[in-house]
Amino acid sequence: MTNNSPRRAGWTAAIIPSSKRALMASVLALGVAGGMIGQSALVQSTPALAESAQTTMKPFSFADLAEKVSPAVVSISVKTEATPNVSFFQEFPDFPDGHPLERFFRRFGEERFGNRGDDQGKRWRHRRGRHPYAMAQGSGFLISSDGYIVTNNHVVDNAEEVTVTVQGGKTYTAKVIGTDKKTDLALVKIEDNGGFPFVSFADKDVRVGDWVMAVGNPFGLGGTVTSGIVSARGRDIGAGPYDDFLQIDAPINRGNSGGPTFDLDGNVVGVNTAIYSPSGGSIGIGFAIPASTAKEIVADLKDDGKVVRGWLGVHIQTVTDDIAESLSLDEPTGALVAEVQPNSPAEKAGLKTGDVVTAVDGEKIDNSKELARVVAAYQPDSTVKVEVLRGGKAQTIDVKLGRLNDRVASADRDSGNGDDTQSSSTSLEDLGIAVVPAAETGAADQGVVITDIDPESDAAARGLRVGDVILEVAGTAVESPRDVARAIDDVKGSGRKAALLRVQNGDTARFVAIPLSRG
Repeated sequence: MTNNSPRRAGWTAAIIPSSKRALMASVLALGVAGGMIGQSALVQSTPALAESAQTTMKPFSFADLAEKVSPAVVSISVKTEATPNVSFFQEFPDFPDGHPLERFFRRFGEERFGNRGDDQGKRWRHRRGRHPYAMAQGSGFLISSDGYIVTNNHVVDNAEEVTVTVQGGKTYTAKVIGTDKKTDLALVKIEDNGGFPFVSFADKDVRVGDWVMAVGNPFGLGGTVTSGIVSARGRDIGAGPYDDFLQIDAPINRGNSGGPTFDLDGNVVGVNTAIYSPSGGSIGIGFAIPASTAKEIVADLKDDGKVVRGWLGVHIQTVTDDIAESLSLDEPTGALVAEVQPNSPAEKAGLKTGDVVTAVDGEKIDNSKELARVVAAYQPDSTVKVEVLRGGKAQTIDVKLGRLNDRVASADRDSGNGDDTQSSSTSLEDLGIAVVPAAETGAADQGVVITDIDPESDAAARGLRVGDVILEVAGTAVESPRDVARAIDDVKGSGRKAALLRVQNGDTARFVAIPLSRG
């Protein structure tokens, strides 16, 4: 087929009207196997089309875009105090030990030298008679002519000295204006008021499938350009409470941290932050903080060096299919209030445990992460309209937000393990558990404590453990096994297929939906 293609292309071009030859030349050249061979046949049969064919065959190029934006991308070198056994790859601190993604998600851009944990490294530092230190490298980009630079927090974290290298090799001393660990963003300022080239954040969101170009300083090599597309949006990779990453397939590696990802108009659509990599090198899956998030954080940091967030004061969890079924919701959407913190804005406004938050100021809330991000974007003392479902009925509650400070933002609650409690108990076969009044065991002042559980039951699969205290079943407070059984019967009688339990372990309360498929 390949040998016949040039002849077929030449023969076809000879019989079509001359007014359509230029268009057909490009289509044939791209459509046949060995496109350049097809072009050659066309040029031989119709020499006058040579220049036109060459023009239409010219591939898309990022050269003009790279030339336009690269001068605003910088390399950042940071001197920090050394700590023992610092690895080239900093793992996300929020992953618990043994998490299946722990070894795959890694910070990149933190190449550290002079900080080896072995004896040779120690001697190297001792010979020079200097205080132990480490060097980190990353990327950044200028957002103003007077030298403000955006980068990642993990690039400049605990920095003692910061040096910025611009295109052409000139270096400047810089200082850290402010950092935000929760979003892994930082703002740095060159200590020189020269007229620097700069870039701007995009005003509109990119779509999945859009072309993007990443520029950075991988492996300390200086300005490097790679391209790809946005492969997904809204990724939650466990890096922090406000995860909302763009996933891109433009190759990025260690040293690209803090560098920009551009759209085809030369606007920054994301700040490169993480890669998915078993080995530490790029396998084509990278993550960038979206411009919409970065703009807000950077503006706060530029104002006073810190980020101020709104605080609602609730522990929340995402509404799963089981929870939606137990609450008779049409779809699993919204954020379920598992606990209202004492003296919080939520308590003062009248939010209650079991409420499902569906919107804030008209913005739809799909899950717990989204509620955390939306609330955090407001300034303290802002009054917002929180739409909730309570007992199946919609309500709107005005809440005056507080100040988050360093409080733990809302997040899904994991189940914990309680101590075994020995006591006589009543079996609840529908749930696969046995319980006794919590007051009898001293485990709690109210509710019933789980004393035994079928390891193959739905309750065990949903994370219930011996020692957990069940406070409510389907919104009804329970104090005895009989209360639990009665509440389960009520759920069955209503036609629901799952019972929603409010469970406490230690100081943490959460909701667990248990399917009623037994008995």
